[in-house]
Amino acid sequence: MSVREARRRRQEGAAAVEFALVAPLLLLLLFGIISYGYMLSFRQALSQGAAEGARAAAVTLDVAGGSKKVEAARQALNEALGSYGVTCDGPALKRAGTQVGTCEVTEAACSNNHHRQCATVTVDYLYRQHSLLPSLPGIGAVLPEHLKYSAVAEVS
Repeated sequence: MSVREARRRRQEGAAAVEFALVAPLLLLLLFGIISYGYMLSFRQALSQGAAEGARAAAVTLDVAGGSKKVEAARQALNEALGSYGVTCDGPALKRAGTQVGTCEVTEAACSNNHHRQCATVTVDYLYRQHSLLPSLPGIGAVLPEHLKYSAVAEVS
């Protein structure tokens, strides 16, 4: 047996051992990127939903003490969050029947002009407790505890 053949025999399983050591780290990195990307997508939907809800409440005609503005805001918010299975049901954000946060629609005097009325939509999702994807050990530590957004639109 030559030296070259002996060296090849000693290294036959080295690639498999190296892969077994590196694969878990690569998979953890891959699933971390996927989880964080999905959270960013949901965060954008929350932001857009709050803005659309405030706009819908601001442009909806309603009588004093009515609830059309609130319903229009909730409907716009639910349309934005529907693809994630999240709905605004009263003061609660729900996912699969479980409360996962809060949503609130208010109409009050604008902070910059007290003579005008503003519609405000506030959404708070408890993301760390109710992640949209199954959580792997260690990945939850980098995800935010809350995703909270507030949007204001002046009532016309």
